[in-house]
Amino acid sequence: MKRKQRKDAQETRQRLLAAAAEVFAERGFWEATHAEICEKAGANTAAVNYHFNSKENLYVEAWRNAFEQSMQAHPPDGGVPKDAPAEERLHGQILALMRRMGDPTNFEVEIVHREMANPTGLLVEVMHRAVEPMRQSLRAIVAELLGDGVCEQSVTFCEMSLMGQCFGPIFHMRRVRQCGKEPGPGGPPVNFDIEELADHVTRFTLAGIRGIREEEAQVAKARKVGKKQRQNARGSKRE
Repeated sequence: MKRKQRKDAQETRQRLLAAAAEVFAERGFWEATHAEICEKAGANTAAVNYHFNSKENLYVEAWRNAFEQSMQAHPPDGGVPKDAPAEERLHGQILALMRRMGDPTNFEVEIVHREMANPTGLLVEVMHRAVEPMRQSLRAIVAELLGDGVCEQSVTFCEMSLMGQCFGPIFHMRRVRQCGKEPGPGGPPVNFDIEELADHVTRFTLAGIRGIREEEAQVAKARKVGKKQRQNARGSKRE
């Protein structure tokens, strides 16, 4: 009997997490209510406090649960082996990120949108712990492609440019699909394939990285030549 009760409680908890993610994604933290979440989960209105103690805890756990499900559906490496060339690993991470953001069943993205529009501050820590390892992994690939001797600022700027290329089109696509309307005159199209977009962003990013790497190499070479010339000039003066 106790085993059945524990199983029932666990099932109720999971239903609450799923329902809460959907409601928080649609309404945001401030407008979501216990009553709506419990009704969608088919649970008693006291279930939120019983299982999570507070709406705030439910909010954090609902996002965490949605994020973990998204990671299972779209592994961040995109299925590319760790020993693959950096270019392939970059493409794998870009494709996985776009698939995750473009997944209409992924409520963690919409919850973050609501949080950005009307912040609670409740997700800062849990999001940092969840997202930072992926960010550092992507940053390491960018640094590897840029090569030794490239400054940290170049790595940061390349990372920022790459993320902008990923977020912009996919967020636009999600918004248009949610509204059920085509983009207005002059607006960017949404009838693109995520795989094709990921290929383009990868090629564009790699081309940019090559350009920066070559430019940095030229600057380093010029500095080396200048240093040698200054040393020769000092030697001539001594003579």
